Amino acid sequence: MDFSYYNFHIFPIISSFVFFLLLCSTVFPAVSAAPFEDFRRMNQTFRPGEESKKLRLIRTHLMKINKPSVKTIQSPDGDIMDCVLVHHQPAFDHPVLKGTKPLDPPERPNGYHHPGMESENYQLWSLSGESCPEGTIPIRRTTEGDILRANSIQRFGRKIPKPVRRDSSNGGHEHAVGYVSGEEYYGAKASINVWDPKVTDRFEFSLSQMWVISGSFGDDLNTIEAGWQVSPELYGDNYPRFFTYWTTDAYQATGCYNLLCSGFVQTNNKIAIGAAISPTSSYNGGQFDISLLIWKDPKHGNWWLEFGSGVLVGYWPASLFTHLRDHASMVQFGGEVVNSQSSGSHTSTEMGSGHFSGEGFGKASYFRNMQVVDWDNSLIPLSNLKVLADNPNCYDIRGGINNVWGNYIYYGGPGKNPRCP
Repeated sequence: MDFSYYNFHIFPIISSFVFFLLLCSTVFPAVSAAPFEDFRRMNQTFRPGEESKKLRLIRTHLMKINKPSVKTIQSPDGDIMDCVLVHHQPAFDHPVLKGTKPLDPPERPNGYHHPGMESENYQLWSLSGESCPEGTIPIRRTTEGDILRANSIQRFGRKIPKPVRRDSSNGGHEHAVGYVSGEEYYGAKASINVWDPKVTDRFEFSLSQMWVISGSFGDDLNTIEAGWQVSPELYGDNYPRFFTYWTTDAYQATGCYNLLCSGFVQTNNKIAIGAAISPTSSYNGGQFDISLLIWKDPKHGNWWLEFGSGVLVGYWPASLFTHLRDHASMVQFGGEVVNSQSSGSHTSTEMGSGHFSGEGFGKASYFRNMQVVDWDNSLIPLSNLKVLADNPNCYDIRGGINNVWGNYIYYGGPGKNPRCP
């Protein structure tokens, strides 16, 4: 498929809204692949009593987020999946959700074409041949090592609220995104091809996702996020993993990745949020993509998430949010990496496939069939799609439209290269 005849335009000047958003995201620094040894070595000044106290706090936190299971499944990649009763999941620890029950699925948006059957879930843990029984959900078990890789117990599973400068010479996050703004949005849909980009530093990650955004882009920023990511800090490996995120106060005290705090209500027993995705795309070879749909239920106002073809994962309750109780004011699609190099050469962490957008199909990362949901709960094409690359010599983006893919973008890059020293 050759899209080289389309004209593409980069928009270097964007609104302060996008500028703020691209400042805000961040990641937790990792500590070690051998967490206990490094933990003790890096804390040699701690008295044994202080170290024991921290480990007790970690175990208390683990008891809070690792719920009792009715079945345990060992994944081929080393993950342990706990089958937890739906009403015992972390979501219902949230003060506004206590005592409630999961809601029934809503109708899909108008214009949604259901494939007629649910696809395979394309996650490594399912290759074990085991599954969670009805009435339960699979939750990836969190370990002491997972928390020790985070910069603090309190911030584990959360983004750090302090803004990061976009100037890559100071380190920070770099994006290549397509976005729409200026109207009321009630959801978004797209297909993303999945890669396993090289992440060269334990303090860094590489992700591809959709953002559904509202608020003044101050302390009241609301976001809903979903996609795939490679994050050695969060997961302890380099597998691409399906993930979600949310916040209602610009990442300060609310929200988290996956099910690492209360909030997102999972309803599906076949999908594990935070689990590795398989297969992945190969350069100049087979392409594997996943479809994501986020939309606001017109009846109850909750934001539902669909993964793959017809698999409803669950929902973010409207009660979690302020501005997103009503609608979104911006939707973004694209990639993000962390460049932790504060000086000297740029990181070699890859975005997407690790190749620039100009290489096109089979080589570059893409989002295709990009749509938004309007006030009438209808899926519609994007209008006035803009694209932005923070550092196009390292990671770039181009967008277009045709009759097969509708609105699409190609994006990504290798990071450090002769034009990005």
